[in-house]
Amino acid sequence: MKGLTILMSDNTYVNASLVADILSISKRTLSSWEKNGKLKPVKNNTKGASQYRYKDLKKFEVINWLSESSWDKQTNIQPIRPFSSIELFAGAGGLALGLEQAGFKAELLNELDKNACQTLRFNRPDWNIVEGSITAVDFKRFKGIDFLSGGFPCQAFSYAGNKLGFEDTRGTLFFEFARAVKETQPKVFLAENVKGLLSHNNGHTLETIKEVISELGYHLIDPKVLKAMFYKVPQKRERLMLVGIRNDLKDVADGFHWPSPYGKVLTVKDALKKSELYSCDVPISEGQKYPLRKEEILKKVPAGGYWRDLPDDLQREYMQKSYYLGGGKTGVARRLSWAEPSLTLTCAPAQKQTERCHPEETRPLTVREYARIQTFPDDWSFSGSSTNQYKQIGNAVPVNLAFAMGKSLISLLNIIERKSL
Repeated sequence: MKGLTILMSDNTYVNASLVADILSISKRTLSSWEKNGKLKPVKNNTKGASQYRYKDLKKFEVINWLSESSWDKQTNIQPIRPFSSIELFAGAGGLALGLEQAGFKAELLNELDKNACQTLRFNRPDWNIVEGSITAVDFKRFKGIDFLSGGFPCQAFSYAGNKLGFEDTRGTLFFEFARAVKETQPKVFLAENVKGLLSHNNGHTLETIKEVISELGYHLIDPKVLKAMFYKVPQKRERLMLVGIRNDLKDVADGFHWPSPYGKVLTVKDALKKSELYSCDVPISEGQKYPLRKEEILKKVPAGGYWRDLPDDLQREYMQKSYYLGGGKTGVARRLSWAEPSLTLTCAPAQKQTERCHPEETRPLTVREYARIQTFPDDWSFSGSSTNQYKQIGNAVPVNLAFAMGKSLISLLNIIERKSL
Protein backbone atom coordinates (compact mmCIF):
# COMPACT_ATOMS: atom_id res chain seq x y z
CA MET A 1 0.00 0.00 0.00
CA LYS A 2 1.49 3.29 -1.13
CA GLY A 3 -0.51 5.70 1.00
CA LEU A 4 -3.96 6.69 2.14
CA THR A 5 -5.82 7.88 -0.91
CA ILE A 6 -9.27 9.09 -1.81
CA LEU A 7 -9.42 6.25 -4.35
CA MET A 8 -9.36 3.57 -1.65
CA SER A 9 -12.13 1.01 -1.52
CA ASP A 10 -13.80 0.21 1.78
CA ASN A 11 -11.85 -3.04 2.10
CA THR A 12 -8.40 -1.56 1.49
CA TYR A 13 -6.05 -2.11 4.44
CA VAL A 14 -4.06 0.69 6.08
CA ASN A 15 -1.08 -0.09 8.32
CA ALA A 16 -0.99 0.90 11.99
CA SER A 17 1.93 3.32 11.70
CA LEU A 18 0.18 5.36 9.03
CA VAL A 19 -3.10 5.35 10.95
CA ALA A 20 -1.31 6.60 14.09
CA ASP A 21 0.32 9.41 12.12
CA ILE A 22 -2.93 10.50 10.48
CA LEU A 23 -4.88 10.45 13.74
CA SER A 24 -2.00 12.09 15.68
CA ILE A 25 -1.94 9.35 18.28
CA SER A 26 0.65 6.84 19.48
CA LYS A 27 0.79 3.19 18.49
CA ARG A 28 0.22 2.44 22.17
CA THR A 29 -3.12 4.28 21.97
CA LEU A 30 -4.00 2.25 18.88
CA SER A 31 -3.26 -0.94 20.83
CA SER A 32 -5.57 0.18 23.66
CA TRP A 33 -8.30 0.90 21.09
CA GLU A 34 -7.91 -2.64 19.80
CA LYS A 35 -8.33 -4.04 23.32
CA ASN A 36 -11.45 -2.01 24.12
CA GLY A 37 -12.98 -2.62 20.71
CA LYS A 38 -12.90 0.98 19.46
CA LEU A 39 -11.01 -0.08 16.35
CA LYS A 40 -10.94 -3.61 14.98
CA PRO A 41 -7.57 -4.64 13.50
CA VAL A 42 -6.79 -7.03 10.69
CA LYS A 43 -3.48 -8.75 11.33
CA ASN A 44 -0.89 -8.85 8.54
CA ASN A 45 0.24 -12.45 8.47
CA THR A 46 3.62 -11.70 6.92
CA LYS A 47 4.81 -9.01 9.30
CA GLY A 48 2.60 -9.39 12.33
CA ALA A 49 1.71 -5.68 12.39
CA SER A 50 -1.85 -4.46 12.74
CA GLN A 51 -3.74 -3.16 9.75
CA TYR A 52 -7.21 -1.62 9.56
CA ARG A 53 -9.91 -1.58 6.95
CA TYR A 54 -10.44 1.80 5.37
CA LYS A 55 -14.19 1.56 5.95
CA ASP A 56 -13.59 1.19 9.71
CA LEU A 57 -11.48 4.36 9.75
CA LYS A 58 -14.19 6.55 8.25
CA LYS A 59 -15.61 7.14 11.72
CA PHE A 60 -12.74 9.60 12.27
CA GLU A 61 -13.21 13.17 11.09
CA VAL A 62 -9.69 13.54 9.70
CA ILE A 63 -10.14 10.52 7.43
CA ASN A 64 -13.25 12.08 5.89
CA TRP A 65 -11.45 15.44 5.66
CA LEU A 66 -8.75 13.75 3.58
CA SER A 67 -11.23 11.91 1.39
CA GLU A 68 -13.19 15.12 0.72
CA SER A 69 -10.10 16.98 -0.47
CA SER A 70 -10.54 19.94 -2.81
CA TRP A 71 -6.80 20.11 -3.57
CA ASP A 72 -7.29 20.33 -7.35
CA LYS A 73 -9.77 23.21 -7.04
CA GLN A 74 -7.45 24.97 -4.57
CA THR A 75 -4.35 24.65 -6.75
CA ASN A 76 -6.19 26.18 -9.70
CA ILE A 77 -6.72 29.47 -7.82
CA GLN A 78 -4.85 32.26 -9.57
CA PRO A 79 -4.11 35.83 -8.35
CA ILE A 80 -6.34 38.38 -10.08
CA ARG A 81 -3.26 40.61 -10.21
CA PRO A 82 0.38 40.12 -9.19
CA PHE A 83 0.57 40.32 -5.39
CA SER A 84 3.82 41.78 -4.09
CA SER A 85 5.53 40.19 -1.09
CA ILE A 86 8.45 40.43 1.31
CA GLU A 87 10.12 37.37 2.81
CA LEU A 88 12.01 37.57 6.11
CA PHE A 89 14.39 34.91 7.48
CA ALA A 90 14.25 33.42 3.98
CA GLY A 91 16.79 30.61 4.51
CA ALA A 92 17.23 28.35 1.49
CA GLY A 93 13.90 29.46 0.02
CA GLY A 94 11.41 26.70 0.87
CA LEU A 95 8.69 29.14 1.93
CA ALA A 96 9.55 31.69 -0.76
CA LEU A 97 9.55 29.09 -3.55
CA GLY A 98 6.20 27.66 -2.49
CA LEU A 99 4.70 31.15 -2.28
CA GLU A 100 6.12 31.98 -5.72
CA GLN A 101 4.50 28.83 -7.14
CA ALA A 102 1.23 29.93 -5.54
CA GLY A 103 1.39 33.29 -7.33
CA PHE A 104 3.30 35.79 -5.17
CA LYS A 105 5.93 38.14 -6.59
CA ALA A 106 8.79 38.70 -4.13
CA GLU A 107 10.04 42.28 -3.88
CA LEU A 108 12.63 41.56 -1.18
CA LEU A 109 14.05 38.57 0.65
CA ASN A 110 16.22 39.01 3.73
CA GLU A 111 18.56 36.37 5.14
CA LEU A 112 21.61 36.47 7.39
CA ASP A 113 23.35 33.19 6.44
CA LYS A 114 25.73 33.78 3.53
CA ASN A 115 25.45 30.25 2.15
CA ALA A 116 21.66 30.42 2.15
CA CYS A 117 21.90 33.76 0.32
CA GLN A 118 24.15 32.14 -2.29
CA THR A 119 21.55 29.39 -2.66
CA LEU A 120 18.81 31.97 -3.25
CA ARG A 121 20.87 34.02 -5.72
CA PHE A 122 21.92 30.97 -7.74
CA ASN A 123 18.39 29.64 -8.10
CA ARG A 124 16.62 32.98 -8.52
CA PRO A 125 19.02 35.59 -9.93
CA ASP A 126 16.13 38.02 -10.36
CA TRP A 127 15.14 37.99 -6.69
CA ASN A 128 16.16 40.98 -4.59
CA ILE A 129 18.23 39.25 -1.90
CA VAL A 130 19.31 41.47 0.99
CA GLU A 131 22.06 39.66 2.88
CA GLY A 132 22.73 40.58 6.48
CA SER A 133 21.00 41.19 9.79
CA ILE A 134 17.35 42.15 9.63
CA THR A 135 18.14 44.85 12.21
CA ALA A 136 19.89 46.84 9.47
CA VAL A 137 17.03 46.69 6.94
CA ASP A 138 14.79 49.74 6.47
CA PHE A 139 11.39 48.52 5.31
CA LYS A 140 9.70 51.92 5.03
CA ARG A 141 10.14 52.12 1.26
CA PHE A 142 7.98 49.01 0.91
CA LYS A 143 5.01 50.54 2.70
CA GLY A 144 1.78 49.29 1.13
CA ILE A 145 3.14 45.88 0.12
CA ASP A 146 0.42 43.26 -0.32
CA PHE A 147 1.93 40.55 1.80
CA LEU A 148 4.75 39.86 4.24
CA SER A 149 5.94 36.49 5.52
CA GLY A 150 8.67 34.85 7.52
CA GLY A 151 9.56 32.23 10.08
CA PHE A 152 11.15 34.15 12.92
CA PRO A 153 13.30 32.13 15.37
CA CYS A 154 11.45 31.57 18.63
CA GLN A 155 13.20 33.27 21.54
CA ALA A 156 12.00 33.71 25.09
CA PHE A 157 10.74 37.22 25.73
CA SER A 158 11.33 38.95 29.02
CA TYR A 159 7.98 38.78 30.77
CA ALA A 160 8.00 40.71 34.00
CA GLY A 161 4.30 41.54 33.99
CA ASN A 162 4.82 44.97 32.43
CA LYS A 163 2.79 44.04 29.35
CA LEU A 164 4.55 46.60 27.21
CA GLY A 165 3.53 44.72 24.07
CA PHE A 166 5.81 45.72 21.20
CA GLU A 167 8.50 46.94 23.61
CA ASP A 168 8.44 43.63 25.51
CA THR A 169 9.83 41.93 22.42
CA ARG A 170 12.76 44.30 21.87
CA GLY A 171 16.00 42.39 21.40
CA THR A 172 14.24 39.39 19.86
CA LEU A 173 13.80 38.54 16.19
CA PHE A 174 10.04 38.66 16.54
CA PHE A 175 10.50 42.35 17.39
CA GLU A 176 12.17 42.76 13.98
CA PHE A 177 9.35 40.86 12.27
CA ALA A 178 6.85 43.15 14.01
CA ARG A 179 8.88 46.21 13.02
CA ALA A 180 8.75 45.11 9.37
CA VAL A 181 4.96 44.79 9.63
CA LYS A 182 4.72 48.21 11.30
CA GLU A 183 6.82 49.89 8.61
CA THR A 184 5.26 48.17 5.57
CA GLN A 185 1.61 47.83 6.68
CA PRO A 186 0.90 44.81 4.46
CA LYS A 187 -2.69 43.82 3.82
CA VAL A 188 -1.93 40.31 5.12
CA PHE A 189 1.02 38.66 6.82
CA LEU A 190 2.06 35.10 7.57
CA ALA A 191 4.30 34.19 10.51
CA GLU A 192 5.27 30.54 10.71
CA ASN A 193 7.07 28.74 13.49
CA VAL A 194 7.54 25.47 15.30
CA LYS A 195 4.60 23.82 17.01
CA GLY A 196 6.37 24.34 20.34
CA LEU A 197 5.66 28.06 20.17
CA LEU A 198 2.17 27.25 21.47
CA SER A 199 3.61 26.26 24.86
CA HIS A 200 6.91 28.19 24.75
CA ASN A 201 7.69 29.93 28.04
CA ASN A 202 4.46 28.55 29.52
CA GLY A 203 2.41 30.20 26.78
CA HIS A 204 3.68 33.71 27.60
CA THR A 205 5.58 33.99 24.31
CA LEU A 206 2.49 33.42 22.16
CA GLU A 207 0.35 35.69 24.34
CA THR A 208 2.87 38.50 23.93
CA ILE A 209 2.93 37.91 20.18
CA LYS A 210 -0.86 38.16 20.07
CA GLU A 211 -0.77 41.41 22.05
CA VAL A 212 1.79 42.88 19.65
CA ILE A 213 -0.20 41.84 16.58
CA SER A 214 -3.25 43.58 18.02
CA GLU A 215 -1.19 46.64 18.89
CA LEU A 216 0.10 46.79 15.30
CA GLY A 217 -3.48 47.05 14.05
CA TYR A 218 -4.01 43.50 12.79
CA HIS A 219 -6.67 40.88 13.27
CA LEU A 220 -5.16 37.47 13.99
CA ILE A 221 -6.83 34.36 12.60
CA ASP A 222 -6.79 31.64 15.26
CA PRO A 223 -3.32 30.07 14.89
CA LYS A 224 -3.25 26.57 13.45
CA VAL A 225 -0.69 23.76 13.35
CA LEU A 226 -0.48 22.27 9.86
CA LYS A 227 0.88 18.75 9.39
CA ALA A 228 3.00 18.72 6.24
CA MET A 229 2.07 15.11 5.48
CA PHE A 230 -1.46 16.28 4.60
CA TYR A 231 -0.17 18.69 1.94
CA LYS A 232 1.73 16.50 -0.54
CA VAL A 233 4.86 16.36 1.64
CA PRO A 234 6.26 12.89 2.52
CA GLN A 235 7.24 14.00 6.01
CA LYS A 236 5.67 14.29 9.47
CA ARG A 237 6.82 17.87 10.04
CA GLU A 238 4.40 20.23 11.79
CA ARG A 239 4.44 24.02 11.54
CA LEU A 240 2.44 26.64 13.41
CA MET A 241 0.87 29.23 11.10
CA LEU A 242 -0.23 32.72 12.18
CA VAL A 243 -2.16 34.77 9.65
CA GLY A 244 -2.80 38.46 10.29
CA ILE A 245 -5.22 40.73 8.38
CA ARG A 246 -4.99 44.51 8.67
CA ASN A 247 -7.88 45.82 10.78
CA ASP A 248 -9.38 47.95 8.02
CA LEU A 249 -9.75 44.75 5.98
CA LYS A 250 -10.72 42.31 8.74
CA ASP A 251 -14.33 42.12 7.59
CA VAL A 252 -13.07 39.64 4.97
CA ALA A 253 -11.57 37.34 7.63
CA ASP A 254 -14.43 34.86 7.22
CA GLY A 255 -13.28 34.44 3.62
CA PHE A 256 -10.00 32.90 4.72
CA HIS A 257 -9.84 29.12 4.68
CA TRP A 258 -6.95 26.95 5.74
CA PRO A 259 -5.61 24.85 2.85
CA SER A 260 -7.37 21.69 1.79
CA PRO A 261 -5.38 18.46 2.15
CA TYR A 262 -3.90 16.65 -0.82
CA GLY A 263 -6.16 13.68 -0.16
CA LYS A 264 -3.33 11.19 0.05
CA VAL A 265 -0.44 10.67 2.46
CA LEU A 266 2.83 10.27 0.57
CA THR A 267 5.74 8.20 1.81
CA VAL A 268 9.52 8.02 1.68
CA LYS A 269 9.16 5.83 -1.39
CA ASP A 270 7.20 8.59 -3.13
CA ALA A 271 10.05 10.99 -2.33
CA LEU A 272 13.04 8.88 -3.37
CA LYS A 273 11.59 6.85 -6.24
CA LYS A 274 9.82 7.81 -9.45
CA SER A 275 6.30 8.78 -8.42
CA GLU A 276 3.63 11.43 -8.69
CA LEU A 277 6.04 13.74 -6.86
CA TYR A 278 9.07 13.24 -9.10
CA SER A 279 9.49 11.94 -12.64
CA CYS A 280 12.62 9.91 -11.83
CA ASP A 281 14.47 8.29 -8.95
CA VAL A 282 16.42 10.64 -6.67
CA PRO A 283 19.68 11.88 -8.26
CA ILE A 284 22.98 10.72 -6.77
CA SER A 285 24.53 13.31 -4.45
CA GLU A 286 26.96 13.65 -1.59
CA GLY A 287 26.08 12.60 1.92
CA GLN A 288 27.51 11.90 5.34
CA LYS A 289 28.73 8.48 6.49
CA TYR A 290 28.54 6.58 9.75
CA PRO A 291 31.60 5.44 11.71
CA LEU A 292 32.22 1.71 11.19
CA ARG A 293 30.86 0.47 14.57
CA LYS A 294 27.76 2.64 14.27
CA GLU A 295 27.14 1.25 10.79
CA GLU A 296 27.49 -2.32 12.10
CA ILE A 297 24.88 -1.66 14.78
CA LEU A 298 22.43 0.24 12.57
CA LYS A 299 22.48 -2.59 10.04
CA LYS A 300 20.49 -4.57 12.58
CA VAL A 301 17.71 -1.96 12.84
CA PRO A 302 14.70 -2.90 10.65
CA ALA A 303 12.91 -0.45 8.37
CA GLY A 304 10.77 1.84 10.51
CA GLY A 305 12.61 0.71 13.64
CA TYR A 306 14.87 2.34 16.22
CA TRP A 307 17.22 1.43 19.06
CA ARG A 308 14.56 -0.58 20.94
CA ASP A 309 14.54 -3.03 18.02
CA LEU A 310 18.18 -3.97 18.65
CA PRO A 311 19.24 -6.94 20.82
CA ASP A 312 19.57 -5.89 24.46
CA ASP A 313 23.39 -6.03 24.47
CA LEU A 314 23.54 -3.65 21.49
CA GLN A 315 20.93 -1.38 23.08
CA ARG A 316 23.18 -1.04 26.11
CA GLU A 317 26.30 -0.49 24.03
CA TYR A 318 24.69 2.11 21.78
CA MET A 319 22.69 4.02 24.36
CA GLN A 320 25.23 3.80 27.21
CA LYS A 321 23.94 5.80 30.23
CA SER A 322 20.83 6.85 28.29
CA TYR A 323 19.72 3.20 28.33
CA TYR A 324 18.63 3.64 31.95
CA LEU A 325 16.82 6.96 31.51
CA GLY A 326 13.12 7.41 30.84
CA GLY A 327 11.50 8.46 27.60
CA GLY A 328 11.17 6.66 24.31
CA LYS A 329 14.00 8.44 22.45
CA THR A 330 12.36 7.24 19.25
CA GLY A 331 14.67 9.31 17.06
CA VAL A 332 17.78 7.41 18.19
CA ALA A 333 19.13 4.77 15.78
CA ARG A 334 16.07 5.42 13.63
CA ARG A 335 15.74 3.85 10.20
CA LEU A 336 13.06 5.26 7.91
CA SER A 337 10.46 3.08 6.20
CA TRP A 338 9.56 3.13 2.51
CA ALA A 339 5.89 2.77 3.46
CA GLU A 340 5.62 5.76 5.82
CA PRO A 341 6.28 9.50 5.66
CA SER A 342 9.72 10.48 6.92
CA LEU A 343 10.21 11.70 10.45
CA THR A 344 10.77 15.46 10.63
CA LEU A 345 14.14 16.22 9.06
CA THR A 346 16.68 17.91 11.29
CA CYS A 347 19.80 19.91 10.49
CA ALA A 348 22.08 16.87 10.84
CA PRO A 349 20.97 13.40 9.65
CA ALA A 350 23.80 11.46 11.32
CA GLN A 351 23.81 12.77 14.90
CA LYS A 352 22.85 10.26 17.58
CA GLN A 353 19.61 11.94 18.66
CA THR A 354 18.41 12.80 15.16
CA GLU A 355 19.38 9.87 12.92
CA ARG A 356 17.54 9.53 9.66
CA CYS A 357 18.91 6.30 8.22
CA HIS A 358 18.02 5.24 4.67
CA PRO A 359 15.23 2.59 4.55
CA GLU A 360 17.49 -0.05 2.95
CA GLU A 361 21.08 1.11 2.88
CA THR A 362 22.86 1.70 6.19
CA ARG A 363 23.78 5.35 5.74
CA PRO A 364 22.34 8.79 6.43
CA LEU A 365 20.11 10.34 3.79
CA THR A 366 22.03 12.25 1.11
CA VAL A 367 21.61 15.96 0.42
CA ARG A 368 19.27 15.36 -2.53
CA GLU A 369 17.25 12.80 -0.58
CA TYR A 370 16.89 15.41 2.15
CA ALA A 371 15.78 17.98 -0.43
CA ARG A 372 13.17 15.64 -1.91
CA ILE A 373 11.61 14.89 1.45
CA GLN A 374 11.27 18.68 1.82
CA THR A 375 9.76 18.72 -1.73
CA PHE A 376 12.41 20.96 -3.27
CA PRO A 377 12.67 20.43 -7.04
CA ASP A 378 15.73 18.53 -8.22
CA ASP A 379 17.07 21.61 -10.02
CA TRP A 380 17.11 23.67 -6.81
CA SER A 381 20.81 23.78 -5.90
CA PHE A 382 22.26 24.40 -2.45
CA SER A 383 25.49 26.30 -1.75
CA GLY A 384 28.14 25.68 0.89
CA SER A 385 29.55 22.55 2.48
CA SER A 386 27.42 19.42 2.76
CA THR A 387 26.99 20.18 6.47
CA ASN A 388 25.67 23.64 5.62
CA GLN A 389 23.42 22.25 2.89
CA TYR A 390 21.84 19.78 5.32
CA LYS A 391 21.29 22.69 7.71
CA GLN A 392 19.62 24.83 5.04
CA ILE A 393 17.32 22.01 3.96
CA GLY A 394 16.51 20.86 7.49
CA ASN A 395 15.50 24.41 8.51
CA ALA A 396 13.29 24.99 5.48
CA VAL A 397 9.53 25.04 5.22
CA PRO A 398 8.54 22.17 2.88
CA VAL A 399 7.88 23.70 -0.53
CA ASN A 400 4.55 21.95 -1.08
CA LEU A 401 3.28 23.00 2.35
CA ALA A 402 4.22 26.60 1.52
CA PHE A 403 2.47 26.24 -1.84
CA ALA A 404 -0.76 25.01 -0.23
CA MET A 405 -0.65 27.80 2.35
CA GLY A 406 0.13 30.29 -0.42
CA LYS A 407 -2.98 29.34 -2.39
CA SER A 408 -5.16 30.01 0.67
CA LEU A 409 -3.52 33.42 1.04
CA ILE A 410 -3.92 34.22 -2.66
CA SER A 411 -7.62 33.41 -2.35
CA LEU A 412 -7.89 35.81 0.61
CA LEU A 413 -6.07 38.61 -1.23
CA ASN A 414 -8.32 38.05 -4.26
CA ILE A 415 -11.33 38.70 -1.99
CA ILE A 416 -9.70 41.87 -0.63
CA GLU A 417 -8.88 43.04 -4.15
CA ARG A 418 -12.40 42.49 -5.45
CA LYS A 419 -13.84 44.50 -2.55
CA SER A 420 -11.62 47.44 -3.47
CA LEU A 421 -12.76 47.54 -7.11
